[in-house]
Amino acid sequence: MAKDVINTVEQLVLPIVDSVQLELVDIEYIKEGSNWFLRVFIDKEGGVDIDDCGMVSEKLSKKLDEIDPIPTAYFLEVSSPGIERPLKKPKDFEWAVGKRISLKTKEAIVGAVLFEGDLMAFDGEQITVKEESQTLDIPIEKIESARLSVVF
Repeated sequence: MAKDVINTVEQLVLPIVDSVQLELVDIEYIKEGSNWFLRVFIDKEGGVDIDDCGMVSEKLSKKLDEIDPIPTAYFLEVSSPGIERPLKKPKDFEWAVGKRISLKTKEAIVGAVLFEGDLMAFDGEQITVKEESQTLDIPIEKIESARLSVVF
């Protein structure tokens, strides 16, 4: 059910964000305690502000009310992905080249599953990550999760 909700919401929200040059980063539909949450993460160059989030929330809420694709009560949240933005789609990895990332692989690569380093390249099928002591080529299909990493 969650996958169907996410697919439907994606079809509804993409025209909204595209019309105002925003980027859809991710959608989550999850249950926390007894409550369901529909979270839509948006971004743009320089970051989004509360007006961007409010506008997308208002327009998406109207669309959701029209077709009512979610059978249970839920809370709609529209926000920025934050400074540790998740990297899920190929375009996310393209965008993140040159930035510091953290990732977890589905299986051990050179004896480890957790990596942190600079994303040096992405060729559509694998990423190149430079850690302090090594440079690794990691196929996209072996990545379980990835996100930007903040350096203080």
